Amino acid sequence: MNFFTLFGLPEQFKLDKNHLANVYKSLAQVTHPDKFSTASQQQKLLSVQKSSQVNDGYNVLKHPLSRAEHMLELRGLSLQHETKTLQDPAFLMQQMEWREQLEDAQYAKEPMAVLEDLEQELQTQTAEQYKILEDLLVSSDEQSNQKAAAEIRKLKFMHKLLSEIARKEEEWFDDF
Repeated sequence: MNFFTLFGLPEQFKLDKNHLANVYKSLAQVTHPDKFSTASQQQKLLSVQKSSQVNDGYNVLKHPLSRAEHMLELRGLSLQHETKTLQDPAFLMQQMEWREQLEDAQYAKEPMAVLEDLEQELQTQTAEQYKILEDLLVSSDEQSNQKAAAEIRKLKFMHKLLSEIARKEEEWFDDF
C-alpha cells in the first residue's frame, strides 16, 4: 500500500505535518467504523480495513524514519527484516565512542551532565543525518537509495542510543 497515495500527498520525504494531520482527520472521519454501524457486514469489514490502513499510514508518514523506509520500500528496497550491518568504518568507530561515553558516564563526577552532553551531541548529529537522508531521497536511483538505506541504519542506531540515554537519565534521576 502506498500511504502517500492514500493521503493524496506527493511521494517526498519532506511533508507539511499540519497538512498531514488534517488529511488524517478527514480520512479517519470518513472511514471510521461507527459510520457504518447500520451497513452490511461486508461494508463494516471494509470500513475496519480502511480505517486500519489510514491509521497505519498516518503512523508511518508522521515519523521521518518510517516515512523514509516506506519511500525505499515503494522503490523496491525493503529494510524491514534485513540483517545487513553498516559498512561505514568511521560511523562504526563513532558508535563505539558513543557507547563508551554512555558506559563511562556513571563513573564521572557529574554523570547527568555527561549524559546531557552526549544527548546533545547525538541530537545534533541526528539532525545532520536527517538532512543527508532528505537530500538522498530526492533522487530515486539505485545508488541514492542504497546510500539512503545506510543513513536509515545510522539513524536507527542513533535513536536507539538516545532512548538508552533517556532510560539512564530517568534511572539516575530516581536515584538522586
